[in-house]
Amino acid sequence: QVQLIESGGGLVQAGGSLRLSCAASGRSDSNYVLGWFRQAPGKDREFVAAIRWSRGNTVYSDSAKGRFTISRDGAKNTMYLEMNSLKPEDTAVYYCAFRTDLAIFRDYRQYNYWGQGTQVTVSS
Repeated sequence: QVQLIESGGGLVQAGGSLRLSCAASGRSDSNYVLGWFRQAPGKDREFVAAIRWSRGNTVYSDSAKGRFTISRDGAKNTMYLEMNSLKPEDTAVYYCAFRTDLAIFRDYRQYNYWGQGTQVTVSS
């Protein structure tokens, strides 16, 4: 059973930065994808970025490209999302997601396991 634990959310002013972490456990191989999604009140869950664990290939949403960086630390089994130049519209609950193969999808329904989420609030 895969477990995902997010941390690092909080309140930040527009233009500021935050780093989210997702600690993964329960899987001994590297043949999977980890992703970040976010969900604002009244909106659907939205893809932010994903990384193929074995090779480090990354995919970003248009809104994240150039401002956010996804990375991983294999020794710690932890994924990160470095978020810079934050905007009020980035306010959402951010979720870590796990997909049990190597295909990267932007559709949240393709992911098998989810963390509990961490709130990110960007004030104007």
